[in-house]
Amino acid sequence: MANIKSQMKRNRQSTVRSTRNKAVRSELKTREKRVLAAAEAGEATEAAELLRAAQKRIDKAVAGGVLHKSTAARRKSRLTKRVAGLLG
Repeated sequence: MANIKSQMKRNRQSTVRSTRNKAVRSELKTREKRVLAAAEAGEATEAAELLRAAQKRIDKAVAGGVLHKSTAARRKSRLTKRVAGLLG
């Protein structure tokens, strides 16, 4: 356990941030699964709407520092390609 006051604060901040980041990553995975499930079911309009919402959430994760912008671009690209392949 840290004895230095600033380090104790850093530990608290780290715990809060990692919890928040974990929740965001979990939400992203859930959104991606919903998009793919809708695409597999053949629901084009719902899949497109869910895809747009997932991409928006990925962009927010980048803005919040949870994901790197290249990681976000790759994930959005792969998700879009998979949806297009399932629907088209």
